[in-house]
Amino acid sequence: MSNALERSTQHGGRSVALTFDDGPDPRWTPQVLALLAQHHAKATFCEIGPNAQRHPELTKSIVAAGDRLCDHSVHHNERQSSMPLDYNVHEIADAQQQISDAAGPGAKLWYYRAPGGDFTPAIRGIAAQHGLRPIGWSDDSDDWKRPGAEGILQNINRHLHPGSIILMHDGGGDRSQSVAALAKLLDQLDAQGYTYSFPAR
Repeated sequence: MSNALERSTQHGGRSVALTFDDGPDPRWTPQVLALLAQHHAKATFCEIGPNAQRHPELTKSIVAAGDRLCDHSVHHNERQSSMPLDYNVHEIADAQQQISDAAGPGAKLWYYRAPGGDFTPAIRGIAAQHGLRPIGWSDDSDDWKRPGAEGILQNINRHLHPGSIILMHDGGGDRSQSVAALAKLLDQLDAQGYTYSFPAR
């Protein structure tokens, strides 16, 4: 398992990898899943451990849809790298266990994304030791700032290219703008001949 930070898609070519952080959320995650299903699109969901514990049915729905799971820590501490090694081990390993338990037997966790992209070589190493590929992103929607659906789409299009890993959110607050932007984005990507992949492993 490489501990290099992955920023490209598994399948290459004219593909993108949609990623959604901070869920699962009972209001927004089902809406995201419904849109993805309409477009036969796949995505990676970077879940916070306790959210997965609270909503195992959503984590199971993600797996059942053929989407991938990603560990996004226990406490979403964006200054994780300033904390002791033991803290980081627990943030990664405990969330991995919580998400795995929620997903059910046989479900696989593929990746680890540090909150806020706060990666260090040590954090990447812990993830790799737990069988998780560290993933970043190459295209930040900044949807958490809630600039409106059109603003989110403009942010994505500024850096959109074949192989993009696109960062969006399905949890952590009101994600109505994210859902509206996703609907427009999927129409656009389909029209532009993009396919849907996952971050490389």
